[in-house]
Amino acid sequence: MRKLLFVLLVVVMVVPLAACGGKATPTKAPVATKAPVATKAPAPAVKTLTIGFTASETGKYNVESTGQELGLKLWAKRVNGAGGLKLNDGNTYKIALKSYDDESKKERVQQLYTRLINDDKVDLLVSPYSSGLTDAAAVIAEQYKKIMVTTGAASDATYKKGYAHVFQLYTPASRYLTSVLDLLKAKDPSAKKVAIVYEKSKFATAVAVGAKAYAEKNGFNVVMYEGYDSGTSDFGPFINKIAANKPDAIIGGGHYQDGSTFSKQLYEKKVPVKLVGILVAPSSPKFAELGDAAVGITAPAQWAAGANYSPETAKAAGFEWFGPSSGEIIKAFAGAGVKEPSYQAVGGYAAGLILEKALLTAGSPEVAKVKKALEDMKIMIFYGSYNVDTSAGAHGLQIAHDMVVIQWQKVSGKLQKVIVWPEAAKTHSAIYPLR
Repeated sequence: MRKLLFVLLVVVMVVPLAACGGKATPTKAPVATKAPVATKAPAPAVKTLTIGFTASETGKYNVESTGQELGLKLWAKRVNGAGGLKLNDGNTYKIALKSYDDESKKERVQQLYTRLINDDKVDLLVSPYSSGLTDAAAVIAEQYKKIMVTTGAASDATYKKGYAHVFQLYTPASRYLTSVLDLLKAKDPSAKKVAIVYEKSKFATAVAVGAKAYAEKNGFNVVMYEGYDSGTSDFGPFINKIAANKPDAIIGGGHYQDGSTFSKQLYEKKVPVKLVGILVAPSSPKFAELGDAAVGITAPAQWAAGANYSPETAKAAGFEWFGPSSGEIIKAFAGAGVKEPSYQAVGGYAAGLILEKALLTAGSPEVAKVKKALEDMKIMIFYGSYNVDTSAGAHGLQIAHDMVVIQWQKVSGKLQKVIVWPEAAKTHSAIYPLR
């Protein structure tokens, strides 16, 4: 019996070994592998880019300044409505505007621009309205090395103080009447004699000084150069001198009252002259009250509705075209309840476009890159051309934007303003000679 039990035990131990070939090996369960997970590139960040400025919500510049502010707001609305500015730094920037009421006072301007930079941490600046307030703001912009595009400011002097961060949109005062002289030269190369009669105000004097220098440089003979006091209502003595000198053209003026009176008296005395270019007054719709005395009178303007700037005119002039058309701008203002925007108002929009193009070119809001983009920029927008002086003596001074020249004409029997110069913007041919 013991032998039988022993044999059975041996059999039980040997059979499993034989089944495994004599050697037992552990087995491992198969390891499940995961399919690779696709990784997404991080979405571009949406950031806020803040533009700071002051506006004259109160004070003597209220009308022009609030119009300029509206233009800037309409520009920001368009950019944000399109999703913001997508720059090469990988970010998209929505535009925020930060402003304060400067009350049309220089002393507030400097306080508020300092606040915009130090407390509100704005990225870029736009100027206030008027040359005087802009000059005050430019000191602060340069002190803190902040880019500022100036609009509503025509003075040359600001850009001759060694600033490196201030860039002008407007045609400077020294070239306000040069477009009228260009028109004269294009219409009649034989015309050489010019009379300059101007109001003794700071602005009009600066314009007259620039016009005289430009005229002489371009071969004109300035046969009369004389100022009159603000408030002058009898231009008889000046008109007698003008008639005696027999000029081909009369240019000058000052503000509405004197300019309209001067134009009316020139007409009444039938002064024989081929071209008349007057500051400010003819730009006003009120000038139509002069009736036939208004016909043929020209005036320079920073911009006028109907200006035919386009991709085609930009190409012909050797400029890159950028931004929406004049028609689109006018439509935007109409949507805001403004049927006939002033050049000051659309100048606010134009300042935004200049910054927009600079940011797109720079690829980021970095000051050095935006500064270089503004210095290198040579573009045409609905407002006209932009290109600035980059020399140490006049850095940021506008050198490409030309004043459009408007002229009062009877169109289909109705007295209205039309654009007669430059060629890239004109809607009608000029009446020439006047009489």
